[in-house]
Amino acid sequence: MSFAVKEIFYTLQGEGFHAGRPAVFCRFAGCNLWSGREEDREFAKCRFCDTDFLGADDSGGTFENAALLAQAICAHFPNFAHAGYRPYVVLTGGEPALQVTDELVWELTRHGVQVGMETNGTLALPDGLNWITVSPKAGTELTVTRGNELKLVWPQEGFDLQDFEHLEFEHFFMQPRDYAGQAQATEEAVQTCLKRPLWKLSLQTHKFIGIR
Repeated sequence: MSFAVKEIFYTLQGEGFHAGRPAVFCRFAGCNLWSGREEDREFAKCRFCDTDFLGADDSGGTFENAALLAQAICAHFPNFAHAGYRPYVVLTGGEPALQVTDELVWELTRHGVQVGMETNGTLALPDGLNWITVSPKAGTELTVTRGNELKLVWPQEGFDLQDFEHLEFEHFFMQPRDYAGQAQATEEAVQTCLKRPLWKLSLQTHKFIGIR
């Protein structure tokens, strides 16, 4: 199986549980909730996406098999060895579950890499993932109802927090939406976390400090 990849890059994780952790991001092209084209945004199931997942940057392209993609990902890690260090990759998109296979996860694990995935949770996931982040989108049905962290972009109309609080996640994050009303969204998220302390506030720190 071949893989269509938008880009691969090394940076710090900006949000959620692993905020501040160095990681290689592999962004897959394509999504099942939006085409990625502005002319289709009005009709998308996810209308507030701020990610470009169309086409391919210099680091992306088509990889003919899992072994080649794993090698490309691993080439972005620094040459650093320490007993306490485990390389970490985030498989993201778009929607990575459209493409990621058990074989790709195995290839990365074989190289000693911990594998995380950020998904909208509407599709089944491959086996062997070390970390699962689900970011639900209003109007969709979750297939993935357990994992490591549930990250809810806020606000989203049509969501009742109680619909998520019974799910089997280790961490529940509320992340203010990045748009014109972000200040109000942040205040609402802060107050919600204080009232319902299962939830923790997640901020997009990479945008504050000007990194990818």
